[in-house]
Amino acid sequence: MYYFDKKLQYPVRVDSPDPIYARMLQQAIGGVEGEIRVCMQYFFQAWGNRAPNTKYRDMLLHTATEEIGHIEMLATAVAMNLENAPTKVQEAGAADAIVGAVMGGENPRHIAEGMLHKHLLSSGMAAFPGNSDGVPFDMNHIYASGNIAADMYCNVAAEATGRTLAVRLSNATNDPGMKDMWSFLIARDTMHQQQWLAVIEELGGTEGALPIPNSFPQSEENQKFNYSFFATNRNGAPPPEGRWTAGPSIDGKGNFSVFQNEPMGQEPVLGPARPDSGAETQQIG
Repeated sequence: MYYFDKKLQYPVRVDSPDPIYARMLQQAIGGVEGEIRVCMQYFFQAWGNRAPNTKYRDMLLHTATEEIGHIEMLATAVAMNLENAPTKVQEAGAADAIVGAVMGGENPRHIAEGMLHKHLLSSGMAAFPGNSDGVPFDMNHIYASGNIAADMYCNVAAEATGRTLAVRLSNATNDPGMKDMWSFLIARDTMHQQQWLAVIEELGGTEGALPIPNSFPQSEENQKFNYSFFATNRNGAPPPEGRWTAGPSIDGKGNFSVFQNEPMGQEPVLGPARPDSGAETQQIG
């Protein structure tokens, strides 16, 4: 079960409301890099975590619950940026003068109108669970595999792309209140990246956790290809040298090499179509 507090996790202040910035903030709520994504990802990883103890489950629940607070902060910021936004932008009297005043005369009217219609008609000038184009968040990017190491690498990627978005949104505003909010959220992304990497280290680091899943015996892998970089240049030219083309593998269990990719299998030839498959007569044997 969960509890709530009416106060925000961190202060949210908007000094100069900007409806276009409200639209941009939606990406941090319902975009693939956004807070709904990481919140749900951590919850489902926690709810499905199996282990001799609940250590990692508990950790994930703490952070997933923290992310609910981040969604609340951003939803509040969207609503505050929509203060004074025109609600009838297509009416002649509200067109250029009002929109121009709200936008500071810097942004074309149609950019504001597209999302204002969504914010007005669907949410009454408030945030909604969708991205900056109004596309609803659909949970397709929730990764909860049941493998704690795999999930931690997914979480590092989620926090890395989320922090990148947060930095871009911070750079996109001059509003002191929004800058302050982002300074907090970016700091939390820093911690979460480190947190998931710390779990990987606790699991044995790259040598202990890799390859994932580490429970599968590598003796059953094809030993010729498990640490080979496949070069696919048609003319056979070698690929640029890198850490991944020579030397010991990252997990310390093999050595990198380069394999010039070439056909090793047969040409696939399927049988004739079934008479009841809806194929053409010429396809049926």
